[in-house]
Amino acid sequence: MAQESPKSSAAEIPVTSNGEVDDSREHGFNRDLKRSLPAGLGLSETQITSHGFDSTKEGIIEAGAFQGSPAPPLPSVMSPSRVAASRLTQQGSDLIVPAGGQSTQAKSGPVLLADETKNPAMEKLELVRKWSLNTYKCTRQIISEKLGRGSRTVDLELEAQIDILRDNKKKYENILKLAQTLSTQLFQMVHTQRQLGDAFADLSLKSLELHEEFGYNADTQKLLAKNGETLLGAINFFIASVNTLVNKTIEDTLMTVKQYESARIEYDAYRTDLEELNLGPRDANTLPKIEQSQHLFQVHKEKYDKMRNDVSIKLKFLEENKVKVLHNQLVLFHNAIAAYFAGNQKQLEQTLKQFHIKLKTPGVDAPSWLEEQ
Repeated sequence: MAQESPKSSAAEIPVTSNGEVDDSREHGFNRDLKRSLPAGLGLSETQITSHGFDSTKEGIIEAGAFQGSPAPPLPSVMSPSRVAASRLTQQGSDLIVPAGGQSTQAKSGPVLLADETKNPAMEKLELVRKWSLNTYKCTRQIISEKLGRGSRTVDLELEAQIDILRDNKKKYENILKLAQTLSTQLFQMVHTQRQLGDAFADLSLKSLELHEEFGYNADTQKLLAKNGETLLGAINFFIASVNTLVNKTIEDTLMTVKQYESARIEYDAYRTDLEELNLGPRDANTLPKIEQSQHLFQVHKEKYDKMRNDVSIKLKFLEENKVKVLHNQLVLFHNAIAAYFAGNQKQLEQTLKQFHIKLKTPGVDAPSWLEEQ
């Protein structure tokens, strides 16, 4: 019997009963195929097509440029770097890396390779660092000025106006305190006169022999109490106006003055820092520091000039408002006091009408909504 010719590796592919290729020896077939291919042709550039027995292309190997979907990678052939590249994915993008090493990007948008969002913690740390450096410079400037070592920027005209304003504020506060004391004492006196008038009126009814005498005194005390209430209304209006001027208008201006003084300290601190750097050597290390110090000095100079201009404007408007308010209030105070102690009830009431002051009758509540209909 003639001896059968040896079979090729391609002819020894086992087939199951239903016509499918047995996968158990697929890796062995691939190794044999790798040995039979030319040296210049790699598996990454080939596509192996294997079909069932009913196909006419059984066992055909197609070689050429890769087109369409890539075949599953062969772990025994691909290097670890190619395996890692084939599995590269980017979250939020459509980046695809096939086994051949060529990458394609979908049209959905650009691929973000790094998180470009800023870290809030780093921003806060930077703000704290800048604040600490600024506080250190300002503290050093204040100590130098108190010790007489550091120079200080002074606007003589503006500083004189600020000193006058602070001195006037103390004087107005003293007037306000005395006026409040006068109002309290006058209120006690009016209250006593009212009680005394009621006592005289009661005795006038019960003492027939002294009816007229008690009656005269009762009328006098009630009239004095009424005029005292009118004067008290004028004094309280004076106190309210001066209190608004001192504790709101002047205080608001002084707050702007404090901001101006803080800006002046910062300006002098950075000016001193720049002067010290300019006195030192100029080389590649110091030039960037000098430029940065020059920039910071210019920023604080602009802030200082702006605050100085704001203070000048506020002082001007404050002076005009102060003259207008105090003129009216001093006229009111004088006319009311003069009319009261002269016993001129008509002039006292006319003074209150002139300044549109309405008095509230003691012990009388506001009218109900039924009475207002």
